[in-house]
Amino acid sequence: MQLSAQAPLVAAASDLAPILSSYLDARFTFGSSGQLARQIENGAPYELFLSANKAYAEQLVAAGKAKAEDLRPYATGRLALWSKSGRYKRLEDLLDPAVRHIAIANPAHAPYGQAARQALEKAGLWTRLQPKLVYAESVRQTLQFAESGNVDATITAWSLVHEKAGVLLPAELHAPLTQYGAPVAGSPSGRRILAWLIGPEGQKRLAAGGLFPPP
Repeated sequence: MQLSAQAPLVAAASDLAPILSSYLDARFTFGSSGQLARQIENGAPYELFLSANKAYAEQLVAAGKAKAEDLRPYATGRLALWSKSGRYKRLEDLLDPAVRHIAIANPAHAPYGQAARQALEKAGLWTRLQPKLVYAESVRQTLQFAESGNVDATITAWSLVHEKAGVLLPAELHAPLTQYGAPVAGSPSGRRILAWLIGPEGQKRLAAGGLFPPP
């Protein structure tokens, strides 16, 4: 996909980091959706916001930074469990006394963190595992914590660990992570990138990277 000589700046959810950075002629900042939305509200010069949920994309509409008619779902995310040791295959395995620390993205501003909390609550494990939880700034940072050995396991994005022997968690454990794009201030470049993402080639690459089709 060819864009203008001045590559547009895109704010993208962290689960997209291994998928998009090498495919598009764009400059990316990856982070938690809530933090990126706040940056855009405060005037950061992004042309496209790729959120990990709909709520933060709608937040830009409410702030006058995007148009409701421009919002488009581009993918559905899924949660995964990953540990460097590979020992933990189910959420219940995290009750093992050998597991001292578990990383999740901060539910206060990260959709994957919100989903991780929902999954633990639905599994009846939230209260028992809460003392072990370590909050990361983004879902990408949860994996960094686990890879470094600073935590024993992480509940992270499937797109980040589908090639690292991650374990895909049941979709019914949390509300759907329907990921939405919002061109900022109607940016033509933002619209072009989003159109590519929801088109055949974009969807093929998102699927290869561990994301699922939007509803």
